[in-house]
This record gives sequence, C-alpha cells and structure tokens, in this order.
Amino acid sequence: MKIAVVGGGPAGLYFATLWKQRHPDSLVRVYEQNPPDATFGFGVVFSDRALEFLRGDDPETHDLITPEMQTWQDMTLIHRGETVTIDGVGFSSIGRLKLLQLLQARALAVGAEIEFEHVVHAIDELDWADLIVASDGLNSVVRRGFEGDFETSLSYLPNKFAWYGVEKPFNSLTQTFVETEHGPFNAHHYRYTSEMSTFIVECARETWLNAGFATMSDEDSRALCSEIFADALSGKPLIANKSNWRNFPLLWNDRWSHLNRVLVGDALHTAHFSIGSGTRLALEDVIALVAAMEAVPDDMTGALHRYEADRRPIVEKIVAAATQSARWYEDFATHMKLTPAEFGYSYMTRSGRVDDDRLRQLAPRFMEQYEAR
Repeated sequence: MKIAVVGGGPAGLYFATLWKQRHPDSLVRVYEQNPPDATFGFGVVFSDRALEFLRGDDPETHDLITPEMQTWQDMTLIHRGETVTIDGVGFSSIGRLKLLQLLQARALAVGAEIEFEHVVHAIDELDWADLIVASDGLNSVVRRGFEGDFETSLSYLPNKFAWYGVEKPFNSLTQTFVETEHGPFNAHHYRYTSEMSTFIVECARETWLNAGFATMSDEDSRALCSEIFADALSGKPLIANKSNWRNFPLLWNDRWSHLNRVLVGDALHTAHFSIGSGTRLALEDVIALVAAMEAVPDDMTGALHRYEADRRPIVEKIVAAATQSARWYEDFATHMKLTPAEFGYSYMTRSGRVDDDRLRQLAPRFMEQYEAR
C-alpha cells in the first residue's frame, strides 16, 4: 500500500510510525511544511488517564516519551491571591518540539519517509497514493477543497488567548486569575522542562478591547501580559513564539472520510485546551484508524467507515466536555465572585463529567476542606 500523510505533527508522525512498523512493505511518506526543528507553542500536557490509555495501546511510545516528561499530582488555582490546591489531578507535560523530535526519529527508524519544508498545495499532487491521511490541522489542505463532502463546520469561541512561554518552572498545572483595571484575566501555566513553562493568557473580548490589545503590536502585547502577571511570573518576561491573539476554533466534521482521504487530529476536530486533550485525541485517532484498517484489510472504504463508527462516540464525548469547559471560561469573571473554595469547586465541576461523588474520589483532601467550609 502507498500512503501519503499530509502534516508532520504528532498525529501524522505517529500514524507513519505505527503503520510502517506493522506493515514494512508499505510506502509511507509524510509531507511537512516546516523544517524539522520548528514548531509553534511551547509545551503540551497529557492527563494521567491519557497516559494510561497510551501505555495500554502502545507501550513502546509511552516508554519513549515519559522519561522526557515533567509530572505532578496536584493542580493549583490562584484566586484573590489565595492558593487552592486540588489533589489527585495528575498531569504530565513535554515540550512540543521535543515530542516532535522523538516521533520524527521513531518514524524514520522504522522506514517511513519524511519530506520537510514540502508544502502540498493541491490534493492532485498525491494521486500516487492509495490512501491520504490528513493530519494537517485546522487549515487542512486535504479537507479544504472538500468541506461539503466532509460536512465541515467551524465556529470560534468569544474569548481571546495568546500562547507564551516563560523561563520559570511552576510546581504544577496552575490557573492564575487576576482582576485589572481593564477587566479580569486568566493564565493557564505549567512547566514542560525543569526550566521552562507554557503560559497561556486568556480574557474576554471586552477586556481585550479595554486593554488596547486590538491595536497593539505583538511585542507590546507580550510586555503588557508580562506586567499583568508579574507576580505569578516573579518578574520574568514572557517569551513569544507566534504568540498572536486568537479565538479558539471549534472544528467538527460530520463525515470523517471521503474517497481515499481520511481525517485525524485537528484536521478532524478540535477540543478546547482547558482540558488538555488535543494531543491525546490525535494519537488515539491514529490508533483507532490503524486498528480499523487492519481489521478490514481488503476494503479501504469499509475500514474508514469502521474507523469513524468505532471512534466517533468517544471523540464526541470528550469534545462535548471540552466545549462545556470552555463555556465556563467565557464567564470566569462571574465565577471570580465566589470564595476561593467555591471557585475551586465550580472549576472542577465545569465540564459536567465530575459530580460530588467522583470529586470525593478524585480529590479527597480538597473536598474535605470544601465541605467543611
């Protein structure tokens, strides 16, 4: 089989590795528009549950990436200057570039081809392939010309966010909420190496306009965000890497394949970063796609339909929870009127997946303190 993989992010590299490793006679060629040492953003996170799934499905990849990860078992909320600790919420993080480098090396080691700095301008360039795997993200060239066939829908959440880094290692995944003269801001931050952290700044559009970000340069935006979160940053400046202000896109495709083209990862769906599931979803999409293709080896159409049928209910549940979580952030100014303990409870139950019984199991120390108050 001849397979073209468009997009050399985690999903594309992971598919190339899994398929080529299991089917060495196949030709698997990855097209990536960037050089091998380039990426946007800083770190990515995996929940403990996501790593458990990966260990069960693919222990080799799990064992490859986990030694490079930073890990913690508590989560921290900073509200009204008070620290609220949520115990039992385990996460691990890794630099996005480091993750890509590990996956690149593994894909090449099993015999997959990777063409860096190769932009696929039109799907006609891939006529040689029996299967085209679209792992080229939100602006997928594979999907773009056939969005009616994929039944694509795209909308944007109202909050603004910018993704920075900082040379400061935070002890855990932390949410810092601050009130300013412009309005309230939130920062999602966590370390991904022993020295570096991701720092995502978020605010409502009204606050963004009040602060003047709409007419501000990227450099001035970075400086003002550094000033707003000076206490959390210990005075260190934020570091930019394509850190422009954006609205989070809600992308969904109601049909996951068309002819010999199939979507995975952010080319297929997005899940708001507040639940840290984007990379997990991409890797699990690939596992499901490979499993479906192996289960129906002589019928590509049947295999792609099976991939969607098996995987779709799981993805729908996670995406729905991520969207519900994002809605909570749209109104975090109202939630900030709560006491720190009430705020922590509201935060932990925001996605609708955690009730009181579940929260007592997940974070017993927090719930004991919350219920005592």
